[in-house]
Amino acid sequence: MLAASTCLLPLLLQLPMPLPVIIAGAAMTAALMATRGAAPGWLRTVLALAVFGVVVAQGGLHLGRDTACALLAGMLAIKPLELRTVRDARSLLGFALFAPFATFLLDQGPVSLVLGLLGAALVLAALLRLSEQESGLPAGDVRPLARLSAVMRLIAIGLPLALAAFWLFPRLATPLWGLPDLSTARPGLSDEMSPGDWIDLLADDAPALRASFRGPEPAPRDMYWRGPTLMHYDGRTWTASSWLRAAPPAPVEHGATVWDYDLALEPTERNLLVALEMPLALPDGMRAAHEHTLTSERKLDRVTRWQLRSAPPVRFEADLPAAMRQLALQLPEGFNPRTRALARQWRAETADDGALVERALAWIRSDFAYTLTTPLAGRHAVDEFLFEQRAGFCEHFSSAFAILMREAGIPARVVTGYTGGVRNRYGNYWIVRRMDAHAWNEVWLEGRGWVRVDPTAAVAPERIYDTLADRLGGGGAGETVLPIADLGDWVLRGWNDFVLGFDAARQQRMLQRVGLERMETGGLAALFALCAALALGWMTWWIARSEYERDPLLRAWHRLDRRYARRGLGRARHEPALAWAERVLAAHPGEHALLALTRRFVAARYAPASSDATLITALRAHRPTPETRQ
Repeated sequence: MLAASTCLLPLLLQLPMPLPVIIAGAAMTAALMATRGAAPGWLRTVLALAVFGVVVAQGGLHLGRDTACALLAGMLAIKPLELRTVRDARSLLGFALFAPFATFLLDQGPVSLVLGLLGAALVLAALLRLSEQESGLPAGDVRPLARLSAVMRLIAIGLPLALAAFWLFPRLATPLWGLPDLSTARPGLSDEMSPGDWIDLLADDAPALRASFRGPEPAPRDMYWRGPTLMHYDGRTWTASSWLRAAPPAPVEHGATVWDYDLALEPTERNLLVALEMPLALPDGMRAAHEHTLTSERKLDRVTRWQLRSAPPVRFEADLPAAMRQLALQLPEGFNPRTRALARQWRAETADDGALVERALAWIRSDFAYTLTTPLAGRHAVDEFLFEQRAGFCEHFSSAFAILMREAGIPARVVTGYTGGVRNRYGNYWIVRRMDAHAWNEVWLEGRGWVRVDPTAAVAPERIYDTLADRLGGGGAGETVLPIADLGDWVLRGWNDFVLGFDAARQQRMLQRVGLERMETGGLAALFALCAALALGWMTWWIARSEYERDPLLRAWHRLDRRYARRGLGRARHEPALAWAERVLAAHPGEHALLALTRRFVAARYAPASSDATLITALRAHRPTPETRQ
């Protein structure tokens, strides 16, 4: 039960609440009931249907890989109710091994691996114990350390083959198949934004990306990680323009400052990417829409790495096409009348677009506050925000600012992404968390093109440019927690780089270090087959010699057998020791000493509590009689 529970643990840690608590409770209930014998069939059926109902209630009818993993965890939890015989126990342990394997469909982190290896080791130890029970050996006859040593030897036997498969098996640039989608989406950026959508995202401190700079680094206030650009507004929701995805990227004139960096993006189950504004060129597998929304050619279901160069924009689409202008001024009728009236009033008072933008920022700076606790918006959400609440977060500020600008005749849009970052004190990289998600605006100004305007920074610059330590309250507990968090993230980054990031390119670089230049898939497959064959041969040799190497009595006995085999009197593999000695004595009557030694060997080997201190020496010294030699 301990082995099965340990295998189940890493899978439970990846399931959304409250499923882990419910399944863990079902597992403990099943374990207690199993001590009284196997449950009746009707009860097992009821519990299986109950587990299925709970999982479906949590994930819905959409069967994703998280739903399938939850069903596996639930069925494994109630599996002890079927325990009757040793065969049932072996079935439980065999099915338990599916749990850590399923965990890797949801998470490939080092904690999942360590817990999975621990569960597998305990399963091996439990299987050994079951074998000991079937053999009739009392529990006290096999020490726990001896059983642990046997498990470690089993792991060591398979390690060379596992390393050969990891290092040498051909890595494909694109997988042969993809993983099923999750039934519940992970928090992250999307191509739409509605009131209240970002509450959970802004409270999530999980990493979103890690960036390592080669050379100059931007200041945190310049770290705008550009994501989806939202153009359409229907009165409540901002969405990306579908037809702009196929249009060529708008021209950008970059500044003199250039940043070279490596970007590692955490999986999001989407194909949306972010990059520091604005990329100079795009690597293979990345493409840009007209407004420079970046996407990947395949879904981001694992940690992905990108090498990029970015430079701040000086002019961004300085010549705005008429269709783009119309799209960037579009507003639905019947929404937010007070906001639109205010924008028309401001436009009547000034013809200078830049002055109008500054007027809006000054109003926000003087009369508004930043907060995550906002009531649910009604039909006229922007009117409520600007004239009643006057408090909100980036979602509210960016949406209201874009509507004000559009009604005033200034093309505007909402840009989403991340801002800032925190340097890891143990590694030379920056980490950006999901809670750093942000929405800002771009307005189109004559001669400059699209210009970034961040109304949230006008009212709460500390929200945009702060660090994680600031959010934790400065000193005290924050200073104690951060070094530990930094160390843990540094270890996780190393795991991502050297294990999860071991792709085809890194495999080729490893082979080049040992003198093997670029190898095609066929040559790599042949090299793997050779190393796998050597590993299998080593495994066979280890297993074949293990019995002889561990027991000096057996070593001495088999040496004695080989001496007689050279005279044509060797023992057959199926032949018992005493039967062999009697056969030799019948053929050569002078071999009474061999029969006596064999009886001593059988007693020492199989009789309980038997001890013969001189037997090994006697076996080593014995030789066939002269007549046997002839």
